[in-house]
Amino acid sequence: MNPVALILLAFAMSTDAFAAAIGKGATLRNPRFFDALRMGLIFGTIEAITPLIGWLIGRTASSYVEAWAHWIAFFLLVGLGAHMIYEGLKPGSEDVEKPTSHSPLKVCLTAVGTSIDALAVGVGLAFINVNIWIAAGLIGAATTLMVTMGVLLGRTVGSLLGHRAEVFGGLTLAGVGVWILATNL
Repeated sequence: MNPVALILLAFAMSTDAFAAAIGKGATLRNPRFFDALRMGLIFGTIEAITPLIGWLIGRTASSYVEAWAHWIAFFLLVGLGAHMIYEGLKPGSEDVEKPTSHSPLKVCLTAVGTSIDALAVGVGLAFINVNIWIAAGLIGAATTLMVTMGVLLGRTVGSLLGHRAEVFGGLTLAGVGVWILATNL
């Protein structure tokens, strides 16, 4: 796989994380650059690890992972999205001040949900001549960049949406989950 194809693959793998990051950023009260970078690094690290795991699995049992990866991503993202929508619509949510950061567990779960496709790509990479370490590093770097930008962009979206930003974020996550499922069925 040539370097241009690897870079394009890396940014393609980061698009769903970018969309989720916009939703996450929209639910925060004025996220700063370092908050966005922290979230970007969490997403990027997880997104770099999953193709490595997929590559290892691809060497042993590719048909099992490829058959279920999109369902796992779908349920994780729709479940997290539904929880965010519920939190945004429940009575009294208008009066609650936005948090300054998300819990590391929620960030990690969202990152895992958006990186399931990278796991499946890792499985595919096991069957072609590619340096998996370079591919995983590029995917992680692209995701870190895209998520950091997405959180900062979400800050603008959040100020426009006000207290309903969490509903927007939940709809975004659920939409990404549905998109992953629809493109893989």
